[in-house]
Order: sequence, then C-alpha cells, then structure tokens
Amino acid sequence: MAAPRAWLQLCGLDESAAARIRTALADAGLHLSPRDARGARSGIICFGSVSEELIALLNEVRRSRVAVLAVAASPSAIRPGEAWLLLNAGAADAIVWEDGSVTDQIRARLERWHIIDELAIEAARKASCIGVGAVWIELMRRVVEAARFADAPVLLIGASGTGKELLARLIHLADARADTRSHSPDLVTVDCSTIVPELSGSEFFGHEKGAFTGAIASRDGAFAAADGGTLFLDEVGELPLTLQIQLLRVVQEKTYKRVGGNVWQRTDFRLVSATNRDLADLVARGQFRLDLYYRLAGWVFQLPALKERREDILPLAAHFLKASLPGDEPPEFDESVRAYLLNREYHGNIRELRQLISRIARRHVGPGPITAGDIPPEDRPAPGELTSAWPDERLDQIVADAIARGVSLKEISSATADAAIRLALRSENGSLQRAAKRLGVTDRALQLRRAKKASR
Repeated sequence: MAAPRAWLQLCGLDESAAARIRTALADAGLHLSPRDARGARSGIICFGSVSEELIALLNEVRRSRVAVLAVAASPSAIRPGEAWLLLNAGAADAIVWEDGSVTDQIRARLERWHIIDELAIEAARKASCIGVGAVWIELMRRVVEAARFADAPVLLIGASGTGKELLARLIHLADARADTRSHSPDLVTVDCSTIVPELSGSEFFGHEKGAFTGAIASRDGAFAAADGGTLFLDEVGELPLTLQIQLLRVVQEKTYKRVGGNVWQRTDFRLVSATNRDLADLVARGQFRLDLYYRLAGWVFQLPALKERREDILPLAAHFLKASLPGDEPPEFDESVRAYLLNREYHGNIRELRQLISRIARRHVGPGPITAGDIPPEDRPAPGELTSAWPDERLDQIVADAIARGVSLKEISSATADAAIRLALRSENGSLQRAAKRLGVTDRALQLRRAKKASR
C-alpha cells in the first residue's frame, strides 16, 4: 500500500542529525508534511533527549487525536524506562534510531495506524459510534485494532448507557472475517439478564424436535446463528453458574450439542461480552467462574462515562436531534441550551442524553434554534444549578497544576487560547468562519494566530 501521510517534528536535534533523519525518511518513501498540514493522521517526533520540552510537546499533540511515534535519534537519547514516560505523555509508541532498518519499522507502524483509522471511520459510521474527543478516538482505535488483527474474545466494561452494544457492533463490522464471509450474518445479541434458566439451554444451544414440552420443531440457538459472525453476550455478569460451565466448553472448543441431541455441532464466532458489574469481585465471591473470566477477557476495554468525554456531548446531541427530526436540516442549539447540555449530569450516560434530546425535539416547533423553552420543565436545572460564573473551579485546578509545574503566565495564556481555537474548530467541524464567530474574533485574526503557531 502507498505510505500514508504523516507530519514530522524534530525536538532537540542539531542540523546534521535533522538532515540525516529527513533524508532517510524521504528515501523510505514516507510522505512527510508540517504538523499543521491537513490530511496527516499520524505524526513522528524525533528527539535528541527526553526533556520537558518533549513531554510538553507530546501532551499538546495528544489532544489533536493524531497517533504519534516518538523516535529517539540515537540509543543514548533515551534511558531504560523512559519509553513508558513517553507513552504516558501521549506517544503511541517509542523506538530508537539505530540503523537504516528503523525506517521500515516507522513505515510499518504508520501503515498499521492508517488502516486502523480507515476501518474506524467506516465502521463507526455504520455503527453510529459518534465522538470527536481524544478519549473516545483513542478507545475506538484500540478496539478496532483488536477486532481487525486478533480473534481473541473481547470484554467491554462500562456503566449502563456508555455504548457497549455500539462498540460490539463496531467490532463485528471491523472483524477481518467480514471481508471473506460468503454471507453477512448480523451481530447476534443475547441479553444474559433476561434469560429464563429453564430455557437457557435452548436459547444458546438450540434444541431438537420433542426435546421438551412445547418443542414442536427443531430450533437453532445463538451459537448456530453466530457461526461465521459475532456473538454478543450483554450483561454477561448475570449468567447463572450452571450456564457458565456450559458456556466455557463452547468458548474453548467451539463445539456444542443441541438440547435433546447427540450430534456435536461446530461453530466459529467472534465472542464479545459486556458488563456493568465488577467481574473480579464476582469471581472473589464465587459468583463467576475464574476460568470463564479469562476465556472472555482476551482483550478488555473500559468504556468512559459521558462526563469523561465532555467534548462529545454536543456532537452526540446533534446526532440524536437529527435522528429525532429527520428530513430537513435540524436546528442548532442556542447558547443557553449548549451550556445546559454541557453542564448537565448524565447519570444514565449516552442513553440519558439520547432520551433528553428526543423530548426536546418533540417540543420544538417552527424555524430557529433549540431554545431554553424547548427543554421540558422536569428536565430544567434547579434555580442556581447551572448559573455558576465562568471560569469556575475546574479552570482554577488546571491553572493551579500548571503553576505548580512552573509554567509561566505567558505559556498558560497561549495554551488556553490554542485549546479554545482547537475546540471551537472541532465543534464547528473545521469551519474557520463559524469557529471565529464562536470565539468572538475575525476570520483573519484566527488565521494569523494559527499561522503563527505553525511557524513556532
């Protein structure tokens, strides 16, 4: 495949080392561009030492949702253990430039990340996985990589309403077998919290005609339906112990018998499980089998609560509004409603936001934006609940942390302005004109600031 585009930034290198690295990367066929160039989904930072400047740079670019490869210009540029420091600061990987073959390593990683991004964009569109924040984008990348390049079971852990079923569908769509299936089985979902113990065997294994009273015909179960596709066990922590034992064999051997049958059936499915419970605690209390837990937990992903991905609230709200008002272009939210949506507590996470937007949509009439009056009375904040002034204690804490680290007033001001521009552009889908209007500046002023930042 053609090498994907990536930007290159050098940190703490002399001119000769910088020229050598640029030449070697270009000779390897890598298409490099400045950091602010559009279309580059990956970045390379080559550094001469692990410094405060490098850590600050990684912390800055991690918010841009770009996968960054940190490359030590020589073995002496990085000490044992410092790779973890770079990864914690935001690097996707850290390697050392020891000989010419390192360019093959770099290209391989960029190609992998490019494939993951392409798959994530397409699968997320089909699965309606909406999100623009760094937390969500990083989770999507890790989930898609596990789905595409591994076949081990996946365990999704998260509170109710965080989107576990959406990610299960994303895994189903990104699975490598999707490209070779003669047919396209849908995601097979079993809600383990609603299984009737007396009928659980039939639900999973299917049954033969006459296997029990009422079995007037043979029936396939979830294992047969998921053959060649994906089986999603929702709320797997609710499975009774007796069924856990039976499930263990199928997960391990991929064989089972129908209820009332004597013939072993084979099945081959991708297993995705989800729970909002602490399975480790259930294991400790003897309510969940340890051997089954390790069969389910080939890959484990923790889904963030909506309060941990505030950047995604407005994009999600716009998506739900469009779904509630199909046809015409949906109205925008006015400033008071935007502030309300961003500051509301969503104990039910994304599900609660979706239901709220549905209620708001049903009250809205006529042209113009969604206004405070469109919010149902029972959903409105109590007096004084959302009237706290800005800035509030959250900004105070961020600034206090920066001061404690020795960041100057000029650096704090610059970083705050850069963050405001980045977030405004993101919320307006890259529209410079609308972002400038949101920030109360001219298009020209915004362009000049971005150009100045790119030239640093």
